[in-house]
Amino acid sequence: MRKTIIAALLATAALAVPNLASAQAAAAPASPHTLTGNLSLVSDYRFRGISQTFKDPAIQGGIDYSHSSGVYLGTWASNVYGGSNASALGVNYFNGGLEWDMYGGYKWEAFKDVTLDIGLLYYYYPGARWGVPTRDKYDNTEVYLGATWNWLSVKYSYALSDYFGMKTNTMSGGCGINSTGALTATCMPVNAGGSKGSSYLDIGASYDLGDKWTLVGHVGHASVRHYSGMSYTDWKIGVTKEWAGLTWGAAYIDTDAKVDAYRTAKIEATGFKVRDTSSGTVVLSVGKTF
Repeated sequence: MRKTIIAALLATAALAVPNLASAQAAAAPASPHTLTGNLSLVSDYRFRGISQTFKDPAIQGGIDYSHSSGVYLGTWASNVYGGSNASALGVNYFNGGLEWDMYGGYKWEAFKDVTLDIGLLYYYYPGARWGVPTRDKYDNTEVYLGATWNWLSVKYSYALSDYFGMKTNTMSGGCGINSTGALTATCMPVNAGGSKGSSYLDIGASYDLGDKWTLVGHVGHASVRHYSGMSYTDWKIGVTKEWAGLTWGAAYIDTDAKVDAYRTAKIEATGFKVRDTSSGTVVLSVGKTF
């Protein structure tokens, strides 16, 4: 009889222990902190529709921290076109080769299915200087406000500094280049001043097609203060696919930018090698978030 009671008690305890463990696990609060990373390879780094890599590939990656309160911080980097053989003509990062972004902000649900986002973003180009006597920096600081509803998003960015270094010292009277590297008649105004207050409006869409396919689209407009010849609209249409633990993408990107204003050149032994960094192209990508 005693043995029977003891056996019954042990059996009851054995059944209760897993339930106790489950209760403890359920009671454990979720961490308010989230840390993620990302790494990708792209066939051409296009920033606001303009190639930043002379239409060559780029390796990119970043780290993001977010708190359950809505506060977030992050950093992201990519190679860009520059170096000692970069011509002072055109769009490049003279004597540089890296873009390093640092940002932070706050996200919150303002209405049902509507998330608002406000933040500050700093673009840093170590060692890069404009190819002018004053050797001004390309570094740029922007404040932004964004909103997301289901698969649609909109974001407005406003430059608190001269827009990637565009000002009298770097742009006054500067002209675009043709396909051979010669100066054209597309020239910037003389002594126009700084470009603080420039802006970029970004409207995007990301629509789930099912089976891990996503349709992505974007239209944006850059408005460069005092240098309207550098203002333009860009757009993108493409798809992504989750496969083998990676995100694969293909997108067509184009702009209506003045081609000669956004051409850039590389100095080679045979002369200038010129590319149209604002012209349409297909960009392929593969990436991983972890």
